[in-house]
Amino acid sequence: MNFSELNLIPPILKSLANEGYEAPSPIQEEAIPPLLAGKDLLGCAQTGTGKTAAFAIPILQRLYDPNTTAATRHTLRALVLTPTRELASQVAQSFRAYGRNTGLRTLAIFGGVGQQPQASALRGGVDILVATPGRLCDLIGQGLCDLSRVSMFVLDEADRMLDMGFIHDVKKVIACLQKERQTLLFSATMPTEIASLASSILRDPVRVTVTPVSSTVEIIEQSVYFVDRDKKGALLTDLLRSGDITSALVFSRTKYGADKIKKMLFKAGIDAGAIHGDKSQGARQAALADFKSGKTRALIATDIAARGIDIDELSHVINYDLPNEPETYVHRIGRTGRAGLGGTAISFCNFDEMAYLKDIEKLIGKSIFVVEGHAYPMQVFEPHVKQPRPPRKVVAEQPVAAKAKQGGGSRRRRRPR
Repeated sequence: MNFSELNLIPPILKSLANEGYEAPSPIQEEAIPPLLAGKDLLGCAQTGTGKTAAFAIPILQRLYDPNTTAATRHTLRALVLTPTRELASQVAQSFRAYGRNTGLRTLAIFGGVGQQPQASALRGGVDILVATPGRLCDLIGQGLCDLSRVSMFVLDEADRMLDMGFIHDVKKVIACLQKERQTLLFSATMPTEIASLASSILRDPVRVTVTPVSSTVEIIEQSVYFVDRDKKGALLTDLLRSGDITSALVFSRTKYGADKIKKMLFKAGIDAGAIHGDKSQGARQAALADFKSGKTRALIATDIAARGIDIDELSHVINYDLPNEPETYVHRIGRTGRAGLGGTAISFCNFDEMAYLKDIEKLIGKSIFVVEGHAYPMQVFEPHVKQPRPPRKVVAEQPVAAKAKQGGGSRRRRRPR
């Protein structure tokens, strides 16, 4: 099948051709026809399956009207909620690419940057708004964003919304929408709370399930190195120096760890960037741009900061720290198997992470290849125990009279400036 068989309008077909897209992915083939017919949709799909185009293309087509009047042009009619800034920016870019010949305006709003330019853009008129829940709730509360005419609503990556604590804000946004609307909900997993939310906001939805978790990783070459915690840095440095890795997205469990890995690589003469929640939006975008352009070969990221990052032809994902949730492992390594392309996933596992590895292998239904004979074999076979900090020395407060005697009376010394 090709896109022309999906009854798409010429302006969108032209844009897709400009992007080099010829045939729809499975989720696009299944989702686009019912969405063009105005049906609600419940999609169980992970990143890398083409789900953004699956909802962006029909939204653009349903909003497009070559005979629109000035009174109705650029009225906010479609809303997409995403959990992270990076994903909001990526989704908005996709809408602009697919809709470049329609005249429709798309705006992304998110926190971490000043709200004034976003508020000004809203006042200038937009057709499609892509937003993170927190910033959107702020603008609604200030009377700067009106959702009363939104007729199409997309809740993207709903399970991550739940993980990141955004469900309360999501429900506040939904309460501002008109009841008569088309609603789409996408989630890689379907925990109880998301299933309950889906049943409350969707009306007789079409269900689309693409790429089950167990088969997502089939095309990705996976391996694991058993290595002690304090040798992971040396192992990573050696792998990056080998020249076999053209680009690597390296996952750290913590923000502090991401910065530490970046500094270690810098000292080793390897250019790398880091993105996490404590970085400003400008710093995160700059680090991502350097990585995409090839200026840096490694990008160190936490799971939340990496959510929504779309990098073409990423050769490697490296799990510097194994995640404690096996589903997160699948999300991570799927970034190097985009659109059916192969890729390589390398994991470092110390003794404390052995249980995480066992859970991952249970989820994916296969054993991960163990790399033997490397330079840093595991030597520690007992749990890591954090050493307690030594007790602080408490200096007893001297009586005022004693202080005066030592210091030559009550005269105060001036500190040098």
